[in-house]
Amino acid sequence: MFKAADRLSAIKPSPTLSISTKASELKAAGRDILTLSAGEPDFNTPDFVCDAAYAAAKAGETKYTPVGGTNELKQAIINKFKRDNDIEYAMDEVMAGTGGKQILYNGFMASVNKGDEVIIPAPYWVSYPDMTLLAEGTPVIVECSEAEGFKITAEKLEAAITPKTKWLILNSPSNPTGATYTKSEMKALTDVLLRHKHVMVMSDDIYEQLVYEDTEFCTPVQVEPKLKERVLTCNGVSKSHAMTGWRLGYCGGPAPLLKAMTKLQSQSTSNPSSITQAAAVAALNGDQSFLNDWRAAYLKRRNMVVEKLRAIDGMTCLNPTGAFYCYAGIEAYMGAKMDNGDVIKTDEDFVKYLLEDQGVAAVHGEAFGLSPFFRVSYATSDDILIDACERIAKACAKLERPALRVT
Repeated sequence: MFKAADRLSAIKPSPTLSISTKASELKAAGRDILTLSAGEPDFNTPDFVCDAAYAAAKAGETKYTPVGGTNELKQAIINKFKRDNDIEYAMDEVMAGTGGKQILYNGFMASVNKGDEVIIPAPYWVSYPDMTLLAEGTPVIVECSEAEGFKITAEKLEAAITPKTKWLILNSPSNPTGATYTKSEMKALTDVLLRHKHVMVMSDDIYEQLVYEDTEFCTPVQVEPKLKERVLTCNGVSKSHAMTGWRLGYCGGPAPLLKAMTKLQSQSTSNPSSITQAAAVAALNGDQSFLNDWRAAYLKRRNMVVEKLRAIDGMTCLNPTGAFYCYAGIEAYMGAKMDNGDVIKTDEDFVKYLLEDQGVAAVHGEAFGLSPFFRVSYATSDDILIDACERIAKACAKLERPALRVT
């Protein structure tokens, strides 16, 4: 009889994917479900990217490539980092993988030894702790409150570092909060890191292109070039070019680390899809002006969703400056009673209630390491967002909150 490997007992399935799966099942059963749990753009991949993929396929570019990507793709990655981030990488300092997730996973598996500590600011993307555990590392979760803008401070970073610290993970703009670090905030963190030369930084910049109004994106090496040999700068085309299904992530970092990551990838997936690589070359080298329209659409949606969530009595919602998520606070609804008498004890109870009562799929804050909150994605149409927010308000109004009960 099959028995799963022991290493799998330390991790759990992705909560965001499980919520989306549950929503899909309810839809298939005929329920009217509005899905705000997905972490992907609702726009189509730009035509010029699709055209490049088709041309590559027709030209016979359907063979194996070097493990870390073609020379054309590596050069496009180098050009991107120089153009957008003022970071210069050589060919042996960049690579591509099958999605941004594989790049992060490669980084952990190629570097973390048993007992090494990985500092993970919470709220965090759901896979960071589990990837750490698979690499036999120890996640060190640092809670970053709503009052702190959901961002780690220099003081908290300093306190979390020990002789066992291997990595600090920084994700800006953030999934799930949409928070971004300013240059001064990032400089305060890099100043701490300069004093602790054994700590490396995994900078997850996948939402780099999705920042709003006067927000200016920055990444650690851009702010402090002295850290270049200790930073893995991770990115991809999934969010910036609506290419989630194409599966192409990339990174820049110190050559010895990239060599180890490439060695690991050679024994797992080998090269990313050759057709996807051709598409990614076009994506990175092409005209990026389409992003202006996308950002404008996201900004309009963000403003609408934040306004509607804040209008719900007892709910809090910081204004996200990037990505396409809101992370709403629901402390006021802990202990609330539903119509059937059941009590909402956790934010997971709350999102289950939203799904069952109103057909709105969101993700509970516990999945991201900070409760009681829930995450909604505004990467969907205005009509769906308006309907969903109205349903959330209706669901909340039906709850009997502890402070409102008559005794």
